[in-house]
Amino acid sequence: MNVRENWRVFLLLFVLLGSSFALFSPTLGGGGTEGPTNLQYGLELSGGTRIRAPLVGLVATSADVPAGEGSAVERRVAEQIEGVAVTDVRALAQGTYSNDGTGTVEVTTENVTQAEFEQALQAAGVSYDEIHDGVSDQSRRETVRVLRDKINEAGLSGGSVQSITTATGDHFVVVEVPGENRADVVDLVQQRGTVRVDVFPVIRNGTTVQERERAVLTNEDFRSIGSAQEYQQQPGAFVRVSVTDDAAPQFAQTMADTGVAQPGGSNCNAADYRNSSDPCLLLVVNDRVVNTFGMAPGLADGMRSGQWAENPTFILETRNISEAQQVALNLRAGALPASLDLTGEDSGTTSFVSPSQAESFKVDSLLTGIIAVLAVSGVVFLRYGKPEVALPMIVTALSEVVILLGLAAAIGYPLDLSVIAGFIAVIGTGVDDLIIIADEVMAEGDVRSRRVFQSRFRKAFWVIGAAAATTIIAMSPLAILSLGDLQGFAIFTILGVVVGVLLTRPAYGDILRSLLTIDRS
Repeated sequence: MNVRENWRVFLLLFVLLGSSFALFSPTLGGGGTEGPTNLQYGLELSGGTRIRAPLVGLVATSADVPAGEGSAVERRVAEQIEGVAVTDVRALAQGTYSNDGTGTVEVTTENVTQAEFEQALQAAGVSYDEIHDGVSDQSRRETVRVLRDKINEAGLSGGSVQSITTATGDHFVVVEVPGENRADVVDLVQQRGTVRVDVFPVIRNGTTVQERERAVLTNEDFRSIGSAQEYQQQPGAFVRVSVTDDAAPQFAQTMADTGVAQPGGSNCNAADYRNSSDPCLLLVVNDRVVNTFGMAPGLADGMRSGQWAENPTFILETRNISEAQQVALNLRAGALPASLDLTGEDSGTTSFVSPSQAESFKVDSLLTGIIAVLAVSGVVFLRYGKPEVALPMIVTALSEVVILLGLAAAIGYPLDLSVIAGFIAVIGTGVDDLIIIADEVMAEGDVRSRRVFQSRFRKAFWVIGAAAATTIIAMSPLAILSLGDLQGFAIFTILGVVVGVLLTRPAYGDILRSLLTIDRS
């Protein structure tokens, strides 16, 4: 075979070798661990949990939030609603919930009615257009990012998080974690991921005051987060952290003002911090106090003198390694702007696919693929009765599936039932195009002249190109919009069409020309 004349065939062989390498090489591919390939499997083919839920919150659009005054607006609104902390209110000067560039104000806690929110906005002097259930687009995007980070930090491979919009305009967050049971995943995503340091009680003017200084440090104030470690010589665990340069001076001053960094340090009664004579630092994770600790004399002296701010590092202590790991996870991933609503009227749904059922889906998918190949092969042989036409057609069509599988393995795209349906659609559309090519070049019997073959092939290829463009245009909205399972089907159908037009159809044309033509004229 002349390489120059049949370079498309050699290109196809090269791509097939690369796809096979991505599928089976232990050093490349998506890093899947199931079976001999590098393929990763989605929820339906590996088992696991899917959660689909809206976000808790109310958002006021077109709100009058002056630039640089978001924090002040948050405090004023929070003060007007009982039981709502400042961290549960978010004011954005440049809102993204609507396209008019105005601000938004949102409250992201449960049990706040629209009437209460309206009264709070009016009392805070904030004008707005209207109030909707849910959160702003920016908060929704941040929620997706934080959930992805939490899943990655927790070591849950193959997990995915996306935001989808229904035809009625409702917004949902969809979380899929293969191989994990429902309880563990729900527990992970329901946690807001907030970590803060409070002080209680507070010493003011030499007198112990029974009040709490809240959020002297929050997630945003930490610059670097160490790994969770256990103490070797005593019970408990810790996470070494460093504070940002901007937050360190204010934190040190607060420690001095509240009495934690008093001369001699603070001897917190960790067993009962509510009755402690000295102030205690409270480590609060998801609004739950997980540990309390005082301050060593040396660290207290550094806080008061300002030297500590030059190297603002200390440790967050916990009772056990599990709590320390949770602290590190929440600090690295960040805090969720809003929590998932799994209990309300418009509550989300959770589903669990058992490993045995997923294995059954794998077998059924394989059988369906084999049946599709056999059916296509039978029809092609009945149609042409010539092995030199039918066999290359079947092999070329199947090569598209191998290429797509290699691509999925290389990028780590998890396979699910919708993607398998896309593969089967690719086989069908691919064979359709190859039949168009064969029928066109053999329209008037055997073709011997390569010049005539090329003329007929180009005519057939125009038809195939037009059909491919139509398919891509029809599938593009499904691939771009977040419509759940339909997205994977659309993406791989489009990829199959592109691979076919650019690679496999031209290669089949070269193979057919070599087999059917005799003279070179």
